[in-house]
Amino acid sequence: MPLPRAVTRFNKAVLNKGMIHVAGHGPFVELEHVGRRTGRHYRVPLNAFRSGDSLAFALTYGSGVDWLRNVRAAGGCRVRMRGEVLELGAPRRLPTDVGLARMPAPARVVLRLAHVEDFVEMPVLRSHGR
Repeated sequence: MPLPRAVTRFNKAVLNKGMIHVAGHGPFVELEHVGRRTGRHYRVPLNAFRSGDSLAFALTYGSGVDWLRNVRAAGGCRVRMRGEVLELGAPRRLPTDVGLARMPAPARVVLRLAHVEDFVEMPVLRSHGR
């Protein structure tokens, strides 16, 4: 069950502007994507967890979020993670049990309590930096 739409609007308007500054540290990444209709470039702070050659994302606001729709339309995106810029391929949906397994233990607890059931992963195509 995704978080309420009001929380989404608040985070998009207020919280994301501050969170973008911690992107690249710990599990926080800065995801860069292009608007599918506007062509504008956007930067969104998210949590992502690397598992081999892919990154997993918990969709705490559900699978209809703008950033994911834009990434699907473009077939990929870029993220800044721990000093690297990673080019990612198209997202693919993960079953809930697989998505939870890709998250670290503390995140799994929070995601279960929040009833998050939607997860995606994206393959790492290239890495720049470091």
